[in-house]
Amino acid sequence: MDVIRVIGVLEQGGGQLSALRLSVGLRAHGINTVRLLAGDATPGGVALARRYGVEVETFVDPERAEYRGLQWRDDPDFADWLAPRLAGADLVHAHMAGAWIAAAAVIGSDVALIASEHNAVTWPCGDFTSSAVAAASRVDAFFAHGPAAHKFAVSIGLPEAVLHEGRSAVEGLDATPLPGLATPRLTFTGRLHTEKGPDLLVEALARLQAPLCAYLVGDGPASAQVTEQVHALGLSASVRLVGWLYEPGRYVAGSSVHVVPSREEAWSQSAVIGLGLGVPVIGTAVEGLPLTLGEGRGVLVSPEDPGALAAAIDAVLDGSSRPDPAPGRAYAGQFTITSVAAGYARVYTAAVARRS
Repeated sequence: MDVIRVIGVLEQGGGQLSALRLSVGLRAHGINTVRLLAGDATPGGVALARRYGVEVETFVDPERAEYRGLQWRDDPDFADWLAPRLAGADLVHAHMAGAWIAAAAVIGSDVALIASEHNAVTWPCGDFTSSAVAAASRVDAFFAHGPAAHKFAVSIGLPEAVLHEGRSAVEGLDATPLPGLATPRLTFTGRLHTEKGPDLLVEALARLQAPLCAYLVGDGPASAQVTEQVHALGLSASVRLVGWLYEPGRYVAGSSVHVVPSREEAWSQSAVIGLGLGVPVIGTAVEGLPLTLGEGRGVLVSPEDPGALAAAIDAVLDGSSRPDPAPGRAYAGQFTITSVAAGYARVYTAAVARRS
């Protein structure tokens, strides 16, 4: 089966890693991603796709940093660009609203269309609900990552029969610590973006009972803001901004506590890596995190509350609140590339059979 993958924005993020790892895992099932078509793109995102052996073509020039909001908007120019490039596929899998809305408008009637939504749909670039409703009738299967994405899919008229739980594969569950890291240490891995809450974590670090070395692994639009905050709070000696890495698990492995301080989070690969490595994970009780860290797997705190976050970190460090690592390891084991790809392969095969 030949698959063309379409993505609203190709950057170094969790949704993009999910799509690329899926492409790799599906090869064992005879399902080949022949190309990746991206709307918005960054040079780092293009390099990431190529690292996973996926050929990529972008609608915008990634070197010009021209952002058109194609993750979220109905863009007829993007759809026209996609039309000839979707030819020859047995199935198109489009990730993010702007991608599956555009693909639905131009895809052939004999080609299966799979849609994925990796985040809550908030329409930051304008309300395109009517476009999503129109596209819904063409979608053969919809993967909703998190409860907010599922609720949105139902709201645009998608029947439960075509809805599936979106599952992201993770890597690094067997990671070993990099030599020379501080012990004890706290870790954060993810995009430096306000929705991921790195500023909340830095504020919490300033409130700990005792200084703790912290590694913030990632990059993003809030990088300069977080760097400035670290300096302003006098944390430069203990907080290290590492930047984006291909193997963040090597910082997480062996750490004393791993923190996911998000303001928005459909499903956290970062949290699952921490669980899989047996590290205590603290996360905010937003959207999908209570499902990930529930049943004793992690520690949940109120969102937007650096004081509560600091108290939870102190409690893990002093041993008064330390989750049993066994349930977390078992949960994380469900999200290997092999197991996740098998589920998608079944849905792909059924969708192509119905269309043909």
